[in-house]
Amino acid sequence: MTDIPNSLRDAKDLLSKNGFAISDVWYHGTSSALVGSINGSGLRRSGDREMNQAAKSTMATIGNNYTEQREPVFLTQSKELAFYWAEQTVRRRSVRVEGDESPVVFEVKLPEDQQTLVKPDVGGAGLLMVKEGEHFMAYLAKLYQDNEAGVLDIDLMKADRQEYLSKLGMAYIDKDIAPGYVSLIEG
Repeated sequence: MTDIPNSLRDAKDLLSKNGFAISDVWYHGTSSALVGSINGSGLRRSGDREMNQAAKSTMATIGNNYTEQREPVFLTQSKELAFYWAEQTVRRRSVRVEGDESPVVFEVKLPEDQQTLVKPDVGGAGLLMVKEGEHFMAYLAKLYQDNEAGVLDIDLMKADRQEYLSKLGMAYIDKDIAPGYVSLIEG
């Protein structure tokens, strides 16, 4: 299990047998290398230009064309889950980008008219097909256990859309988020 800073441990307050509580505050986990860009431009869909450029260069080297996919901004209602995804981002970036990076979490407070644009990330069903998904599900199951929230019970292939948000803490917004709505959580 990952070593989550105490300041980001919120599952004990958010997690119950029904899953994670939802409020009007969201979190996004990423790499410390992106803090300057996020502070200046906010959270942008498919916003990791360095990783996109590295992928494009790799594909050009092997003679394939690369078409960038427009990914939404991924969010969660838990700082603890955002930190998990931040660690995954740092790990992925370390394969292609040199530098000393660490996981960071941003708090996202959207204006009322944008709150309804946050949707459950049912694309999480794809987690079944990749090793990273198995790790996440094991991590999540342990969170449930450690916080006395029962057993994580979800069939990813048959789950209701809302369960991806409540039980897995997986959400997205298909809109860039201005820097005024995003703040780095220190500590």
